[in-house]
Amino acid sequence: MPLVPRWVLFSSGCAPVVLIGGWTIAASLEGPAYDPATQTISVLAAYGAAGSWVMTAALLALGACHLLTAWGLRAAATAGRVALAGGGVAALVVALLPAPSSGGSLRHGSVAAVGFALLALWPLLAAGGGAAPWALRPAASAVATALMVVGAVWFLVEMHRQGVAGVAERVVTALQSLWPFVVVLSCLRHVGGDGRPAVQAD
Repeated sequence: MPLVPRWVLFSSGCAPVVLIGGWTIAASLEGPAYDPATQTISVLAAYGAAGSWVMTAALLALGACHLLTAWGLRAAATAGRVALAGGGVAALVVALLPAPSSGGSLRHGSVAAVGFALLALWPLLAAGGGAAPWALRPAASAVATALMVVGAVWFLVEMHRQGVAGVAERVVTALQSLWPFVVVLSCLRHVGGDGRPAVQAD
C-alpha cells in the first residue's frame, strides 16, 4: 500500500510557508515599534495589533495544514498522527483566542503550551521500525523531538530573563512546522520492497 498520497506534500509544505510568511508580513505592518528579537508571535496576533488579521489567518492556515497532514500521513504511527492533529487544533484555538493588547492570557498561554508540547512529541510518537522511511525511524524521530524540546526550554528561559524570546520562539516554531514536510518527503522517497518509491499518484 502507498505510504502517503502526494497531496500531503502540499499540506505539509505550506505549513512553514504560511507561518513564516505570516509573522514576516504582520511584523512589517506593525513597523519599528515591534521588535521580533524580543517580542513573541502572539503580540502580532493580539487584539488591536496592526497585523493581527494576517497573523490570525496564518495560524488558522497552519492548523489546517497540520490537520490535513496528520490525516494523510498514514505511514506514521497513530499516536504521532493524533499528536500532530492535536497540534493543528491548538493552532486553530490560539488563533481564536488572541492575547490581549497588554498583559498575559491564561487561556491563550495554556493552549499555546499544549500545542508546543504536542508538536514536540509527535515525531517520537510517530516513529516506526527500522524499515520505515528514515524520518520516521526511532533515531531521527528522537533527535527531532529532542531539538524541539531544547528549543522550547530555550524559549522559556528567554521569556523568564526577558531576553531574545522572539528569536527562540521563531526557531522552535519554524522547526515544528517544517518537520512534517521532512517526514512526508522521506515517505515519498522511501523505496519499497519492489524497488520502487512507495507513493500514490493522486
